[in-house]
Amino acid sequence: MQEILIYFSVNIHNAILEILMNEKNLKIEENIEEIRIRINRPIILKLRNQDICINYIVTEKDIMQTLEKLCENSLYAYKKQIAEGYITVKGGHRVGITGTGVVEEEKIINLKYISSLNFRIAREVKGCSKNILKEIINQKDNTIYNTIIVAPPGKGKTTILRDIVRNISNGIQELSFTGKNCGLIDERGEIAACYRGIPQKDVGIRTDIIENVSKEKGIMMLIRSMAPEVIACDEIGSSQDVQAIEKAVISGVKGIFTMHGKSIDDVKNNKDINKLLEKNILEKIIFI
Repeated sequence: MQEILIYFSVNIHNAILEILMNEKNLKIEENIEEIRIRINRPIILKLRNQDICINYIVTEKDIMQTLEKLCENSLYAYKKQIAEGYITVKGGHRVGITGTGVVEEEKIINLKYISSLNFRIAREVKGCSKNILKEIINQKDNTIYNTIIVAPPGKGKTTILRDIVRNISNGIQELSFTGKNCGLIDERGEIAACYRGIPQKDVGIRTDIIENVSKEKGIMMLIRSMAPEVIACDEIGSSQDVQAIEKAVISGVKGIFTMHGKSIDDVKNNKDINKLLEKNILEKIIFI
């Protein structure tokens, strides 16, 4: 938790720390999923089974001080990430940002008047993919099925994907599955959480990571340079993503992906991803 608290303004840091110290019975540090701060409203800690409302009213100064810490006192250097609506910090934690969009040529180039920040806590849960792996692994051919994992936001897709990649990379003795060279496209830096090129999360011994690059470019770069047997990326959905995946599969590479959704209708309603179904490229769909 300390690696998160360092980003907050002094007042918010102290308010959260006081709750952590006084409410140890709630095991907040173990169960916290999000910390939301909004101007002129209280701090809200989202736990797995409840919300905790901290009686401290967040000020505009708090928001700006926190944002400056997130951007290492250089908002300009983080302009592109801010325009995307999030900043990823060391440890793979993603901070969502809302405010007033600055638009040029129908593109958001920045956000101003930042009004709220949402710290989403990245957790490493080794073993969480155990049951899913049995569906993904093709034991007959010692490979995997091209798979997409579908779930709404906040249901653990990224955590599960990380654990799947770790297992595929290391190999799974109980399934007689030998480890594969994996190419991980970590567009937002949330999966491997690299810091100066070194992954802070365990993604396996045979995994090559390309970070802060679009999924489309990352897939093609890895195929050309690292000859992966399996590629993995989070939250696919665009036509560019799908085109790159098609090229990868034609090259003989298997894939494991995630997307937002709740049902098969959500998958089919995305016309680009539905093409992967129609062409029988996707072999397994798993709903969480």
